[in-house]
Amino acid sequence: MNAKNGREAKRAKQWKLRLYVAGQTPKCLTAFANLKKICDEHLAGVYDIEIVDLLKRPQLAKGDQILAIPTLVRKLPSPVRKIIGDLSNVERVLVGLDLRLTKGLPKIRPKMERTVEG
Repeated sequence: MNAKNGREAKRAKQWKLRLYVAGQTPKCLTAFANLKKICDEHLAGVYDIEIVDLLKRPQLAKGDQILAIPTLVRKLPSPVRKIIGDLSNVERVLVGLDLRLTKGLPKIRPKMERTVEG
């Protein structure tokens, strides 16, 4: 497999993201808005976002070892990664999600055009 095919394979992966929040606090709403914007720009068509409100389903925090909110958990592709905060630092989020290793690298632009929200 050459480098171009490797990039294409990475682009085709489905991203499964879980955002843990506690109600509709300003920080949690900001985190969701920032996540949606980042996904639309960098993962268009290849992502699913699941919002977990820990006020309604606190038992789910244990499974992903959630200690602070808001917390974003990248379930797929492996390995699992976590980012805590309102996701306002886009470059940091991209690095945390392993979408961009350093500044200056090209953005991932998938060919698929289907967006699914959880």
